[in-house]
Amino acid sequence: MELLQNIAAGGAHLLSLEVWAFMVLGVLIGVVFGAIPGLTATTAMAMFTPITFALTPYSAFAFLLGIYCGGYYAGSIPAILLKTPGAPGNAATCVDGYPMREKGQAGKALSLSVTSSMIGGIFSALALMIFAPMIGGIGYLFGAPEYFAIAMLGMTCLASISGKDLSKGIVSGLLGMCIAMIGQDSITGMLRFTFGSVQMISGVALIPGLIGIFAMTEVLNKVEQLRRAPQGTVMDFSFYPPKLADYIHIKWILLKSCVIGTLIGAIPGTGPSIASWMAYNEAKRSSKHPEEYGNGSPEGVIACEASNNAVTGGAMIPLTTLGIPGDSVTAILLGALMIHGMTPGVTFVSDHTDMLYFFFIVLLVSNLIMWAAGLLGSKLFPYILAVPTQILMPFVGVFCVCGVYASTNTYFSLFVIVVLGAVGYLMIKAGFSMPPMALGFVLGPTIENNLQRALISGGMTPAALFTSPLSIGIWITSIVLTVWMFLRNRKSKG
Repeated sequence: MELLQNIAAGGAHLLSLEVWAFMVLGVLIGVVFGAIPGLTATTAMAMFTPITFALTPYSAFAFLLGIYCGGYYAGSIPAILLKTPGAPGNAATCVDGYPMREKGQAGKALSLSVTSSMIGGIFSALALMIFAPMIGGIGYLFGAPEYFAIAMLGMTCLASISGKDLSKGIVSGLLGMCIAMIGQDSITGMLRFTFGSVQMISGVALIPGLIGIFAMTEVLNKVEQLRRAPQGTVMDFSFYPPKLADYIHIKWILLKSCVIGTLIGAIPGTGPSIASWMAYNEAKRSSKHPEEYGNGSPEGVIACEASNNAVTGGAMIPLTTLGIPGDSVTAILLGALMIHGMTPGVTFVSDHTDMLYFFFIVLLVSNLIMWAAGLLGSKLFPYILAVPTQILMPFVGVFCVCGVYASTNTYFSLFVIVVLGAVGYLMIKAGFSMPPMALGFVLGPTIENNLQRALISGGMTPAALFTSPLSIGIWITSIVLTVWMFLRNRKSKG
């Protein structure tokens, strides 16, 4: 009964047309920023938070949470159409989304993406409403050994995304980790791989790195193919309405992806990148058709996008219950809450109950608005592919340059994406796969920093990595998954 009263108290604020107007505007802004590579939901939140100072708290957070939901989904649009993840959390979507586009299934991929994002977002919002205090307590259990273990669990995805040659996938992943190590060590201050360059001290930022690995590599690859006969008929596109049958037969994969996204989001410092790769790996492991993954599997797109948007509600759990932001976007939300006179933490649930349940309802409604906007847009987005490659690729390059410069505000980052694009192009020609490199690059800092912290706090003994039942359980899971994937790969080759 009390739960219904709290929901009614939070929902009463949606009777305002101003709240609805800002919520819809926020979703649309989030979709626009998310769809432009480099301009992520974090960028949009940082840009528009100052505008909310003059608004009422309910209009302000309807606006910001709309940006949050729309931005997390929209990164899949360029990931599917151009093999250019709009945000780090959508990088895994490239693995199957882009091959679907090349098969002429761009409309289907976009429809599956937005519907899965909506399902994941609603699932995590419900989890936030029901389990916020309980799941938020998970954050207290994670120290450096646990973060290191869960990052290594994420690296087991290498076996799923390495293509036909696992050894080349491992090399590609290690190279991605090496790129992530460029610059100054965050703990010791030591400089690595800078070659005397002052600009390289700060290392390779996440957005330029991923755009270089995926987008610039694809631009160079397409430029080489300009003189070849066009393959596929991407203009055989037709709008693909959501179908319940697409989700019924993989309901357990969808459910696991939502759970993974919510739980990973509830762990501070993780975020959608880790969630989407882990969900993809688990989906492939449990699929009846794992050989289709990497070649345009709808299941892969569904798993990645459901987990990616499930992070939104999950990341709100430690923010509202512990006062700890779950990711970079909720870090901005933390500042916005304090500016509006609310301090998130253990007393937030009792002091601002109506605002907490207002968050739940706004997340639910924002995901439905995002779904409608995505479906309407999916009728138009694929027609980008009607533009001739010799015209489209320069535009992609310009968007990449603009997005990277906007995210870092340095000319050096433009040099970075060109170099990484050239390296990626040569690696593709040599038979290497790019997704393992992106995975290593994303997880590299988490692995390195938490390994050092765990060893330092444990007296530099390897036993420090196994100090809790939670870390031991994660390690056992990693070993079991690795052995299982290895045996399955060997069986498929034999």
